[in-house]
Amino acid sequence: MTNAQRPNSGRDGGGRSAVIGDTVPDEAVEQGPAGPSDANYVAEKDRSFLSRLYTGTGAFGIIPARRTWYIVTAVILVICIASIAIRGFTLGIDFEGGTQVSIPVTAGVTVDSVDQVFAETLGEEPESVQTAGSGSAETVQVRTETLTAAETEQITRALADRFGPELTTSDVSSSDVSSTWGGEITEKMLIALVVFLVIVFIYITIRFDREMSVAALTSLFFDIVVTAGIYSLVGWEVTPATVIGLLTILGFSIYDTVVVFDKVSENTRSVLQTTRRTYAEQANLAVNQTLMRSINTTVISVLPIIALMVIAVWMLGVGTLKDLGLIQLVGVVVGAYSSIFLASPLLVTLKERRADIARHTTRVLDRRARVEAGDDLADDPRPVRGRPSGRRRAKAAEADAPQTPTGKARRAR
Repeated sequence: MTNAQRPNSGRDGGGRSAVIGDTVPDEAVEQGPAGPSDANYVAEKDRSFLSRLYTGTGAFGIIPARRTWYIVTAVILVICIASIAIRGFTLGIDFEGGTQVSIPVTAGVTVDSVDQVFAETLGEEPESVQTAGSGSAETVQVRTETLTAAETEQITRALADRFGPELTTSDVSSSDVSSTWGGEITEKMLIALVVFLVIVFIYITIRFDREMSVAALTSLFFDIVVTAGIYSLVGWEVTPATVIGLLTILGFSIYDTVVVFDKVSENTRSVLQTTRRTYAEQANLAVNQTLMRSINTTVISVLPIIALMVIAVWMLGVGTLKDLGLIQLVGVVVGAYSSIFLASPLLVTLKERRADIARHTTRVLDRRARVEAGDDLADDPRPVRGRPSGRRRAKAAEADAPQTPTGKARRAR
């Protein structure tokens, strides 16, 4: 295939992005035996996978396969909602209140043995028993309902008797969080989330049109539900750090969606003034052109989060960073998925419900069918390339008006 015959997928010969969505003169369209050729509809699929990914030639049919992505999205939502409804969340002591007892790990101190001591001493098992830290700083963290001073003294002596002499009563520490404090923290968390969503809703409503706003808000709802659902599946405690991480990744998700939608707007700005591409094809090209950027942003964001979880949690034993790291890791990946595979396809579905977009899509597809059938399209009316100005309309009307004789005869030379 020569350069003159190679399909134009929105890329220049030098590998740089061509301006998509601007009006393309009919003279620039390759001529075939039946009129203007539709060869430029074909994406450049003869390149390697990485080359197509980097150049963004529209070779990945994300929008055409949107029904598949809707099914995948629905399955993920069902799993996450079921986990939230059945398993629920493991709320941290900051939200529920209670007593937390910390026991340094010495000879014989394990999660099972500590759980057994609590059950024998208090007559019931604690709400949670887990380890935190590593090396000499490793401890067993026990969370129970709020204990009285006598019960705290009783369990401290029982632990020292069981694991002494390596463990003494002074080594065991405890802290109480009242249920009132936990209720205040929960209320503040909900207020922060609602305020964030209201601000985002106002911004999206001003920034985008109606269809884009609906798609962006749906993507945001998906991010919240899936991130919360995965946290429910894992079973880690929900702490204030979890809420902070959630608000952070929601901002990332909105940013990624805005970038993709900006490119869609650029590509579809003049799509109704041409019969070369449908709205869905221009949107698919925009997603392909921003795909590599979304992948790079996600990878660059995920790497430091993984480093945070490995070094701070498993090596240094800073357990409080575990909650922040997990929700950010999940949220970044989910946000990238939703902006590409949910928000953009949903936008196209909503746009195609509009009468003008539907008529344009029908016109483009009919034209292609006629080209394939060998019909002559040379006499077809060309689409209007924008609205003429008032001066241009006046000049055109003056040119079309019949000429009135002036009454002066032309002198013969």
